[in-house]
Amino acid sequence: MRPLREVPQRREPRDPAPSRWAYRWNRLWLTPMFRVTVRVGMPLALMGSIAGLWLADEGRRTALHETYAELRSQFQNRPEFMVNLVAIEGASPLLAEAIRAGLGYGLPRSSFDIDLNETRARVEAFDAVERADLRIVSGGVLQVNVTERLPALVWRAPDGVWLVDAGGHRVAGIGARSLRGDLPLIAGEGAAARAAEALALVQAAGPLVPRLRGLVRMGDRRWDMVLDRDQRLMLPEDNPVRALERLIALDQAEGILSRDITAVDLRNDRRPTLRLSAEGAETLRQIRLAQTGG
Repeated sequence: MRPLREVPQRREPRDPAPSRWAYRWNRLWLTPMFRVTVRVGMPLALMGSIAGLWLADEGRRTALHETYAELRSQFQNRPEFMVNLVAIEGASPLLAEAIRAGLGYGLPRSSFDIDLNETRARVEAFDAVERADLRIVSGGVLQVNVTERLPALVWRAPDGVWLVDAGGHRVAGIGARSLRGDLPLIAGEGAAARAAEALALVQAAGPLVPRLRGLVRMGDRRWDMVLDRDQRLMLPEDNPVRALERLIALDQAEGILSRDITAVDLRNDRRPTLRLSAEGAETLRQIRLAQTGG
């Protein structure tokens, strides 16, 4: 009798469709943001967590800070980064020395420790400096190019005698007006602020310049021009240059300023007024008496 043969069991065909979780995972993986999160975000988060745990210890943080500070100091103090000299151009020797002293830099000094903007502000704080340009050049040199203010007037101020430039900005103090006799003198309230107008009057004075003693600002409104022989030209508030030019033309024609007068009042444009000296007034009185037979 033949043995019975085992009938092989029939296998169920494999379902090619993915499982629900596999399907969801594939859908997520197709999302760019999810891929970036898995590939970049998660490693970074892990590294951050490890670093946070390591830095939680105060001793480790202190040691890390000291190491960083030491490495930074070693790098910044390398010879190629050191400034060994301050070179100043465009300034007089006295001003250059004052700028060096005012900077107060102990050399050599790392270029990383020099704030050019702050240093420029310190240089331009000097009255005599109009503008300064700074840069660090090769060879460890801090190059300072200075545009110095040029004195144009001597200003007799309440706190002393000053040199001012054409814009009225102080340049330097001087002990006495005689030290700069080559420059016109201005005085009075608000005189420096109207320096440009004063220079225009000096230029318009022309033949009167050798006799000019100074310009006085009256009530911060107008100018008086003071000449030798104690003569004073009282200029108007508006268009003082034009009034002065008209007076000079009249003087050249009739010699008014050569007469014995103390002041010429030009404040009224339509009627200039002459003020005689005491001697001149007496002489005029005698002439009038002689004419009337008195």
